[in-house]
Amino acid sequence: MTPKQAWTLGLASLASFMMALDSQVVTTALGTIRQDLTASIEQLEWTVNAYNLSFAVLLLTGAALGDRFGRRRMFVTGLTVFTLASVGCALSADIDTLIVARTAQGVGAAMVLPLSLTLISAIFPPEQRGKAMGLYLGLTGLATFSGPFIGGVIAEGLSWQGIFWLNLPIGAIAVLLTLRRVDESVGPATRFDMGGVVLVTLGSLGIVWGLVRGNLAGWGSGEVLGSLALGVALVIAFVFWERHSEAPMLPMRFFRLRAFSTANAANFCVFASLYGTLFFLPQYFQTAQGLGPFEAGLRLMPWTATLMICAPVAGRLADKHSARTFVAAGLLLQTAGMSWIALVAAPGTSYATLLPGLIVSGVGLTSAMPAAQRSVVGAVRPPEIGQASGAFMTLRIFGGVFGVAVAVAVFAGSGSHGSPEEFGGGFTAAMGTVVAFAFTGLLVALGMPGRRPAEAPRAPALSGTDQGGHR
Repeated sequence: MTPKQAWTLGLASLASFMMALDSQVVTTALGTIRQDLTASIEQLEWTVNAYNLSFAVLLLTGAALGDRFGRRRMFVTGLTVFTLASVGCALSADIDTLIVARTAQGVGAAMVLPLSLTLISAIFPPEQRGKAMGLYLGLTGLATFSGPFIGGVIAEGLSWQGIFWLNLPIGAIAVLLTLRRVDESVGPATRFDMGGVVLVTLGSLGIVWGLVRGNLAGWGSGEVLGSLALGVALVIAFVFWERHSEAPMLPMRFFRLRAFSTANAANFCVFASLYGTLFFLPQYFQTAQGLGPFEAGLRLMPWTATLMICAPVAGRLADKHSARTFVAAGLLLQTAGMSWIALVAAPGTSYATLLPGLIVSGVGLTSAMPAAQRSVVGAVRPPEIGQASGAFMTLRIFGGVFGVAVAVAVFAGSGSHGSPEEFGGGFTAAMGTVVAFAFTGLLVALGMPGRRPAEAPRAPALSGTDQGGHR
């Protein structure tokens, strides 16, 4: 690994570290936030999904802005927005202000995360990308591993606001070092696809708005059905627009590549299952078992530690073997681990009984993620990695939003926060939903190409037709 590659990988991982840490500590502190700001379960959901909403809506736009105006420039801009929004979260005096500030965090993250993946994929050759992405996820895993513990310590020992102040020094360091150590680069597009940006932004907003409002407004309400219908219609219009655009922000021929389409679909299910689990596990330990944020964070660490340990290994092996093996096997392990949790979890269940399911689930998720990333970016030509990364990140966040929305809806139909027993009933039902997502992803992953990933062809794209070859 060259020094330039090491700096790029390290700084992209540092940015991802900050956002993963933020997600983990926020999740652990949800119980404290609920009590301090007198928030309902729907408002807690918005605390998570307000971030996901703006993030998912603007991901493709963030990737396109980076390709057009400079990847390093937009990466630094996103880091700055995220850091300042974190300060806004820390200063929030009520739940509504916190939700607005979380929305702003998502705007910054929409520029940072797809471009972090693009910067790594562009500087590493295809035969090293799986290893690099595994290291990226492993370094991010340090935040995932330590996040529950840090969040619990701060929320219980200090205040939940402190979890957002953590982003200020990390963000400042990341901005300064990126400006000094990472070279500027742009994508292949010479024109900015404004029509595509407008259509995909409004379409994504309609779909995600419908998902996050479904539990509160009612899934059969005019607001939710109208929002979903309008979002789908605009996404269809986006597809038609991109098929005829001279400089599309997301070439539709990507989806004719089997590796690209199946890996994205499987990863959608990975993150639906992951986010649904992540939303409810800390609350289970605190509400059903009566533990504080610190103790809940400690009990999550064996689950989150697998990202730091397993992701680099899985990424390295995905360079040498079929990505399908790791995605399918990982989702099988997630299905088995969460099935065990759903069967045994109750207010009086011992931690030792839960632990095997947590470890199996964690190993499964962290085996699937780097292999899916490798499959997606390996399916396109090097100049198109930014576009592929934006699509990958968008679909994965859609998966997370969908997973939380459906799991919360199932929970609300079967339980409540009224008592440990009532929460336990809802938690079991929500974990059944998580299992269903993982099993669906397993079935999709079996359709991925079975041979070892190879570099996508470098020939120019045909202007009038799609490339139909599978990869």
